[in-house]
Amino acid sequence: MSDVPTYDAVVIGAGFAGLYAVHRLTGMGFRVLGLERGQDVGGVWYWNRYPGARCDCESYYYSYGFSEDLQQDWDWSLRYSEQPEILGYLGHVADRFDLRRHFRFGAAVEALTFDEPARAWTVRTGDGQTVTARFVVSAMGCLSAVNWPDIPGLRSFRGRLLHTADWPHEPVDFTGRRVGVIGTGASAVQAIPRIAREAAHLTVFQRTANWVLPARNHASDPGFDSWVKANYGEIRARCAASPGAVPFEAPTLSALEVSDAEREATYQSLWDLGGMRFFSAFTDLFSSLEANATAQAFVAEQIRKTVREPELARALTPTDHPIGVKRPPVDDDYYETFNRPNVTLADIRRAPLVEVTEGAVRTADAEYELDDLIVATGFDAITGALLALDVRGRGGVSLKRHWQNGPSSYLGLGMAGFPNLFTITGPLSPAVLANMPTAVEQHVDWIAGCLDHMHREGIDAIEPTEAAETDWVSHANEIVGHTLYPQAESWYFGTNIPGKPRRFGVYLGGFGAYSERCEAVAQAGYEGFRFTSGPNRAPR
Repeated sequence: MSDVPTYDAVVIGAGFAGLYAVHRLTGMGFRVLGLERGQDVGGVWYWNRYPGARCDCESYYYSYGFSEDLQQDWDWSLRYSEQPEILGYLGHVADRFDLRRHFRFGAAVEALTFDEPARAWTVRTGDGQTVTARFVVSAMGCLSAVNWPDIPGLRSFRGRLLHTADWPHEPVDFTGRRVGVIGTGASAVQAIPRIAREAAHLTVFQRTANWVLPARNHASDPGFDSWVKANYGEIRARCAASPGAVPFEAPTLSALEVSDAEREATYQSLWDLGGMRFFSAFTDLFSSLEANATAQAFVAEQIRKTVREPELARALTPTDHPIGVKRPPVDDDYYETFNRPNVTLADIRRAPLVEVTEGAVRTADAEYELDDLIVATGFDAITGALLALDVRGRGGVSLKRHWQNGPSSYLGLGMAGFPNLFTITGPLSPAVLANMPTAVEQHVDWIAGCLDHMHREGIDAIEPTEAAETDWVSHANEIVGHTLYPQAESWYFGTNIPGKPRRFGVYLGGFGAYSERCEAVAQAGYEGFRFTSGPNRAPR
C-alpha cells in the first residue's frame, strides 16, 4: 500500500446519509469517494419500489435541514410522501449540490481491510477494484440487507417471485393474476391494499398479526406548508431535542391516571389524526403492560369495527405482543382490504407454511395456486449490511467475530478495534426509532467535527476504547430492560434472522439525550475514544 491513501474518505451508500456525508466532507476540503451498489442515488428509496411504498414520518420533517434554500424551494405533494417523490427529492439534492460526480455507481463494496502501518483502509468492490482511504464512513443504512426466508421450494416457484425490498424498476401489473404475499410487516401492510385493487385474487400469508395504525394521508395543505417554511428553525430545533427526533410535544400523563372517558377521547383524537403520534398519547405505553393494554384494547375495537367478518377480525388482532414494540405499520385501508371478496387471509401460525411448489404455496391444511409470489419479510436489519462485507480491523479481526454475541458499538458511531471506521445511525444509536434525516444530520455533523479536530491536531487514527464500548452496550441494554420491547421477538432484536444473536440493536434513551451525550463526548476531547498520531497525517 502507498503511504498516502487514494482518498481522505470513502462513503458507502447514496441515500440520505451518504449524500449528506459526501456534501459535508467535500465542503471541508476532503477528497471523498462515494461507493453505491445501485445505479443512482436514493438508498432504501432506490430499492423499495413496491406498490404503496411510503414514509411513515410526515414529509416536512422527513427531509434535510442543512440548507435553508433547499427547505424553502422544495414542496411536498402529500402529508406522507410516497417512494417516487422521496426518490425525486434525493435526486434533486444530488443535482442541486453536484454530488453525483463524487460517486461511483454500480460499485458494491465487498471488503474493508485496515492497514495498521499506514493507518488507512483498503476498500474492495465487487468488480475487483480497490481504493485506499484514511477514513471509511458507512452510510449503508439500517434497512438495506434483504432478508430472503428459508422456505422449502421457494426458488422452485415458476411464476413471478418478487421481494418488496428489491422491487423491479419497471412497473409490475397484477391485473387478473393470483397473487400471494408472505408477511404482514410494514412493507406488506403498505403493498397489500394496492395489490388487492388490481389482482384477480390476493392471498395474504400471515404468521404474526400486526397492530396497524391509520396514516390519514392527504394532499399537502398550502396554508400549512407556508407555516412550515416560516417556522423551519423551530421545527428542526424541536426535532433535535425530542426523543424520536420529531417536532411534537411529549406526553405528560400516564394512561392509568386519567378517567376511562378521557383516555378514550385521547386515543380517538390521535387515531383520527393518524400516524405515529398515537404513541404520544401517554407516558407509559412502552413501560407498563397495564397502560399498553388500554391502547391495545382501543385498536382491537377499531379492527372489530372495520373488519366485517368476526373470525377474520380476531385473526387480524395481535395477541402475542404489546402494541408498538414491533415496528408499527402505518397505512390507510389495510383492515378494509380484508372485506374485499378477492382477498383471503391464510393464518400460517394455525396452519404452518409447508413449502412452495412450482405454482403454489402449500400450508398444513390447503394449497394456494398462484401466478405471483411476493416475499415481504424485510431485512437483516441494523447490522446486516456491514456483516455482509468482509470487514477486518486491527490484527485482522473480523467484524463478524467482534459482533459474535450481538451488535456492539460506542454511541453507534464506531467499534473498538476498527480505527477510522464510522457508522452513520449504526447499532446502538437511536437509528430506526428516530426520524432518520434528523438522526443522519446529527451523526454526519459529529463525524465531520471529529475529522476536523483530527486534522488540526495531527491525529491519524481514532477508535473507541474497549471500556467505552462495553459501558455503552451495558447502558443501552439497561434502558431496554425497563421497557416492554423484550416482550416481543422482532427485528429490533435480530430474531427474524435464524442464528443471529439476540440483542436489541437500537438506543432507547431518546434522540435528544443521545445528541447531548455525543456533544459532551466531543467537548471533553472525544472522551472514550483512543487517538493515534504519527507521520501519516490525513492529507487535505
